[in-house]
Amino acid sequence: MPKHKCFISYHHANDQEYKNSLVEFNAKNDIFIDRSVDLGEIDDSLPDQRIREIIRDDYLQDTTVTILLVGTGTYGRKHIDWELYSSMIDGSVNKKSGVLVVMLPTTGCTTYTAAHGDTEKTQVYPDETSWTTINTRTEYERRYPYMPARIIDNLLTHKSKISVVPWDKLTVFSLGLLIELTHSDRQSAEYDFSRAMMRRNA
Repeated sequence: MPKHKCFISYHHANDQEYKNSLVEFNAKNDIFIDRSVDLGEIDDSLPDQRIREIIRDDYLQDTTVTILLVGTGTYGRKHIDWELYSSMIDGSVNKKSGVLVVMLPTTGCTTYTAAHGDTEKTQVYPDETSWTTINTRTEYERRYPYMPARIIDNLLTHKSKISVVPWDKLTVFSLGLLIELTHSDRQSAEYDFSRAMMRRNA
């Protein structure tokens, strides 16, 4: 499979070790091209609007997949919400990306969402024999209590092509396949933008 440019969105203060582990795993196995922001690369003292512009124009511009690492504090971070919003926008310069969600072990989450059809279901979850369609926010929030609200908005549409995978399901094969499927489906993904961008951390 070809390598794709990926942006990793995560809560720097809480989940840096998992981001580091993912980057190291990728360095050993050459799965994707990392275009994420490293700790300290953007000056936190800059105005919010300037930080948002830097993320959009300098990091997201040539990526096609955003990998969101979800820990226990991810849902309340405004920069993560901006990164997701910017990833979903199909602008004249920055085209929309596909979004892949990885639930970190700290969330205790073992459930998953397969948005890319039978290929994903049979290849990533070969032992799963029964699949359920979720249609309510209440049920998504029960399954994913730490999920950012913007992601739940989009899971509810069933048109966003956003898959959710537990950290312990990631292998060289599964991660490569999920990135490839997310990349391939990004153009047909229909995102929900009804939620205003966060103005402050929750």
